[in-house]
Amino acid sequence: MTALSLPPLVTTQWLAARLGEPGLVILDGSWYLPTSGRDPRAEYRAGHIPGAVFFDLDASSDPATTLPHMMPTAEQFSRFAGSLGVGERSRVVVYDGSGTNISAARVWWMFRSFGHQAVTLLDGGIVRWRAERRPLESGEVIPAPARFTATLDGRRVRGRVEVQAALERGDTQVVDMRSVGRFHGTEPEPRPHLPSGHMPGAINLPFNELVHADGTALGAAALRVRLAAAGVRLDRPIIATCGSGTSACTLLHVLERLGHTGAVLYDGSWTEWASSGMPVVRDEGL
Repeated sequence: MTALSLPPLVTTQWLAARLGEPGLVILDGSWYLPTSGRDPRAEYRAGHIPGAVFFDLDASSDPATTLPHMMPTAEQFSRFAGSLGVGERSRVVVYDGSGTNISAARVWWMFRSFGHQAVTLLDGGIVRWRAERRPLESGEVIPAPARFTATLDGRRVRGRVEVQAALERGDTQVVDMRSVGRFHGTEPEPRPHLPSGHMPGAINLPFNELVHADGTALGAAALRVRLAAAGVRLDRPIIATCGSGTSACTLLHVLERLGHTGAVLYDGSWTEWASSGMPVVRDEGL
């Protein structure tokens, strides 16, 4: 491992031993579904890992579309990351408050997609950090701006037309990380204007099944068993999707841990698909 590389996942012990190190940037990437009733920035201000900067997922997304959490341009992300104190030689640790690192994985994936390799997730996020009674600080950290130059690797993203073509060909697995009820159409979507259900031919693997009950990551062997049980094959191409391109990144992170680096994200995910008049499958008899 080079000086600027990090493993995909680090422990709370690892981070606690490195708090305050030069070049280490900690980001609180908390974001919650619209129906959660939670305010991620308010929670961050009430208590966060010492030195952590708040990463606003909505503010980092493309402002030129009504779809949530679409990738910004490289120029936009360069300015945003730099404003958080992330430089080109920074080591970045991301966490969130969900207990499953749902939105932290999206932040990790964004940095990787824009060419920054030295980024990792904190196993268990701040939920585990708190459970271990590790130190917290309140208020908001305002970092000194840094220079960050982003270059988007477009191979890591797919659009609706490409996803539709892949489903019709049947040569690519489209793995939907939403809950079982939303996937089968038996529970409503958190965005009320959208129907629930799934794309024809998609596979369901809820994101919260990739972690232990305490929110820490499953080991490699257990992950392989879980993926196989859901029908996900590592020898075939994979497109990850969810509601708005957030929890889908938990699968991309898991696959990277397993050495499967070719999976991609459907950035528009279900919000784009279901609002575009595309076919929707509902399994209401389940």
